[in-house]
Amino acid sequence: MTKLSLAIAAVAASLALAATARAQTPDITIGITTSTTGPAAALGIPERNALEFVPKVIDGVPLKVIVLDDGGDPTTATTNARRFVTESKADILMGSAVTPTSIAVSNVANEAGIPHFALSPLPITPERAKWSVAMPQPVPIVGKVLYDHMKSKGVKTIGYIGYSDSYGDLWFGDLKNQAVPMGINIVAEERFARPDTSVTGQVLKLLAANPDAILVGASGTAAALPQTELRDKGYKGLIYQTHGAASMDFIRIAGKAAEGVLMASGPVMDPEDQPDSALTKKPGLTLNAAYEAKYGPNSRSQFAGHSYDAFEILKRIIPVALKTAKPGTPEFREAIRQALLTEKEMAASQGVYNFTEKDRYGLDDRSRILLTVKDGKYMMAK
Repeated sequence: MTKLSLAIAAVAASLALAATARAQTPDITIGITTSTTGPAAALGIPERNALEFVPKVIDGVPLKVIVLDDGGDPTTATTNARRFVTESKADILMGSAVTPTSIAVSNVANEAGIPHFALSPLPITPERAKWSVAMPQPVPIVGKVLYDHMKSKGVKTIGYIGYSDSYGDLWFGDLKNQAVPMGINIVAEERFARPDTSVTGQVLKLLAANPDAILVGASGTAAALPQTELRDKGYKGLIYQTHGAASMDFIRIAGKAAEGVLMASGPVMDPEDQPDSALTKKPGLTLNAAYEAKYGPNSRSQFAGHSYDAFEILKRIIPVALKTAKPGTPEFREAIRQALLTEKEMAASQGVYNFTEKDRYGLDDRSRILLTVKDGKYMMAK
């Protein structure tokens, strides 16, 4: 046998051994809890729908994806996460659709030592920093594009109406931390609960304060409630919405009241207008093409991008982790955690991720755009 033949035989044997090893590698189990019912369903349903377009196999290893509904309830989210840990022996956790439930999942993940991808913004405390990362844009990065726009429009006073929970707290805290030093004075603060069906009292107090602009710190379809009430009661000033409201459902529910809204969003809502050099353009176009082919024109969603992007990250880090450990082991979970830190410039539909031990969002200004609504459609704001 010639040297060339021996080399070819050696390569073939190596490939055969690798294939055998992959065939013997256990499935990678991913437990996902999200809110497909309840007040947060407008967020959770797109997150679940996007799972139809993510890979089923990565680096030759099948993914076993288990999805449970938590209805937006932190207690249920905790129960789901514990089931993933004890019954399913999950390698990775994802969820949930809103901040309170994401906090619940993060607590379980960090107790159990399992990598966790949050699908909503959440406060990253020292207790949650080791195992949790967040896919949505961090509030300070998204907030900055809103406050810069306010400043450019001469806004001097602002009113705030937001959820009476951790999401509302995140936004009000950021408003104080960033907008006030820019010379924008907060003249009113109002809160409402996610299931509320009326905010008339809060809106009347905001109108009495007569701010130049109002920021709504809410998400999903409930973000349309203050928007509609403010316009119905005659408010003529600028209304700003957070990235938690960026969906077609917001326009559908708010109707004419949505016209002229200024809304922060991830780039997945408008990849068509991004330059070809943008790393977020191709993933955004790919997701939106698949999503709108299945769910109809203009059905694209900020929230679909969160779960889709988690798998874009997994496509990068799972092959790295598999080099040192097998799924179903603590070593594999640690390898996933380490790969999240070592892999850089991980492009996805909502941003380019560079996680560190201290930065568990891993995003920069490439992760947000500013939209408005004109004639019932989103477009880039000026």
